[in-house]
Amino acid sequence: MMVIIFSYIAPMDTPLTRKELTHERIVETAARAIRRTGFQGLGVADIMKEAGLTHGGFYAHFASRDALLCEALERAGQDAGAGLARRIASQQLVDASPLRQLVEAYLAEGNLAATEHGCPVAALASEMPRQAPEVREVAARRVRGLMATVARALPAEADTDSAAVIAAQLAGALQLARSLGDNAEGRALLAATRRALLQQHDTVSTLPSH
Repeated sequence: MMVIIFSYIAPMDTPLTRKELTHERIVETAARAIRRTGFQGLGVADIMKEAGLTHGGFYAHFASRDALLCEALERAGQDAGAGLARRIASQQLVDASPLRQLVEAYLAEGNLAATEHGCPVAALASEMPRQAPEVREVAARRVRGLMATVARALPAEADTDSAAVIAAQLAGALQLARSLGDNAEGRALLAATRRALLQQHDTVSTLPSH
């Protein structure tokens, strides 16, 4: 049995200082907001207010808005990985092939209305190329992370381009379905994509545990 998830770094056990806890609260708030509103919709004053803090305290934690965007984007990727693992467990997919785990969880109907908790690539891909260089660098890492997740779900003999193609299909399908809405039309698009991907690529083989 093997569960495929996005890269996820578990929180450290060392107690955080008050400043570190505040910093974490800002980043967690921004990680949700960035997926909900997009890059341009993320204002410093709004984030600080949502986090229950004053605007003036922002620069004690971040050198710039772009610095916050970078951390928020990284955190969004970590959160998405943890959420994907929970969805796999809740849908009782742990005995499925690694690729089926990934496809069924990533393209689950519940993700249509869960933009602020889902994959940042699907939520933000169209905006990523227009950001500052440092933000684009983090965004590119998130895209590579999605492709790496898909690659780990494929058998060792899979074509080297397959992971990139499937990652594009996953993120693109979720984007298009969300554009149609959390309705029968959006759900039908997700279902059609799940069927097509699994018919083409699914395998009963599992990868060795590490």
